[in-house]
Amino acid sequence: MKNLKHIVENYRPTCEQETCDRKIMLQFLTANADCLTRDNQIAHFTASSWIVNRRRDKVLMAYHNIYDSWAWTGGHADGEADLLQVAIREACEETGITSVRPVKERPCSLEIITVDGHIKRGSYVASHLHMNLTYLLEADEGQDLFVKADENSGVRWIPCDELDKFVSEPWMMTWVYEKLLKLL
Repeated sequence: MKNLKHIVENYRPTCEQETCDRKIMLQFLTANADCLTRDNQIAHFTASSWIVNRRRDKVLMAYHNIYDSWAWTGGHADGEADLLQVAIREACEETGITSVRPVKERPCSLEIITVDGHIKRGSYVASHLHMNLTYLLEADEGQDLFVKADENSGVRWIPCDELDKFVSEPWMMTWVYEKLLKLL
C-alpha cells in the first residue's frame, strides 16, 4: 500500500480531471485499508492498459460486454498492490497476447471511473467506482488474439485515428482515450 500511495502522490497530473481524481484517490487510499479489494463495494483500485503497436498508430481493444463498447483492457487489483503487474496480467488474459512490455514503469494516466450496476457471473454487482491507474504497454500486432467470452466478445487492433468510430462511451472517449491518444 505504501508503494501505491507513493506512486499516486508522485503522479504529475496532465489536466484538471487528473488533478481532481488524484486528490480523491489519495484521500481514499488513506481512509480505506480494503481499497485493493472488491470487499470495498463503494470503490476499489483497478489497473488498465493502453496497449499500442510499435508504430504507435493502433491500439489493442476488446469489446467489453458489460460496457457494450470497445474499450481498453484492465481489471481489479484483487489485493495486488503492484498495479503495473495487474495491467499486464489483464492485458494478456483479455486479449490472448502473450508478450507485452511496459513503455514506462509508472502510470501514464489516472482516473476515477463510474461503473453502473450489472450482472457478473450470475450475481448483481452494485454501481461503484474504480480508482484506476493506466499503464502504457507495447505489443507486437502479429500475435494471436482471442476472445475471453465471460468478459468480451471481440478483440482487435484499432487504428488510432478511427477510435471514436468504435467507442460508444462518450465520457471514456472524451476524458480518457483522447488524453491517451495524445501520448503517442
